[in-house]
Amino acid sequence: MHILSGHSGSETTLDLVSDSQPPQECPPEAEPTFTERLAVPLWWWPLAFGVAILLAAEVHMGYPGVRAWLPYLVTVPLAGVVLWWMGRHRVVLRGGELQVGPARISLRYLGPIQVICPNAKRHALGPGLDPAAFVLHTGWVGPTLRITVTDPADPTPYWIFSVRRAEKLAELLRSCSNELPRNGPGPRRASM
Repeated sequence: MHILSGHSGSETTLDLVSDSQPPQECPPEAEPTFTERLAVPLWWWPLAFGVAILLAAEVHMGYPGVRAWLPYLVTVPLAGVVLWWMGRHRVVLRGGELQVGPARISLRYLGPIQVICPNAKRHALGPGLDPAAFVLHTGWVGPTLRITVTDPADPTPYWIFSVRRAEKLAELLRSCSNELPRNGPGPRRASM
């Protein structure tokens, strides 16, 4: 640490100055943005509505009155609500912050970034998973992103979450950090 002496008018002040540099951040005009909703595949919608209509028809079975229309009134909208709820999470990169579902983290606390292909996802979410990690997994999205958290006050070692355009998000996140592009875990080595 160095001590700087600043002179302002007739008073002298001493301020502590750290030798370490603050993390590199993107200038606001060059800041990347990314938004992706983790919605269910489109082909699920007609399938779910078809199943809901069949279920309602089973309850109806030709009886007149309330039993004729009430099952349709309940099951069809319920199928739509369930599908919407399953795909409610978003992955957003904006304003120097990454938001994945309900969780948010400043970009300055992000460490190494690893894109996990769909074939390696089973190991990453199974035996290779740290129980303290933040996980947002959707089975209908193939690629997964694993980002190490460098905040010493955060007990979460890393985030692992599903995202369809994982390579693009990883590239955008790396553009605002000093990390070199790579796919393996571990600390970054400084180039000489």
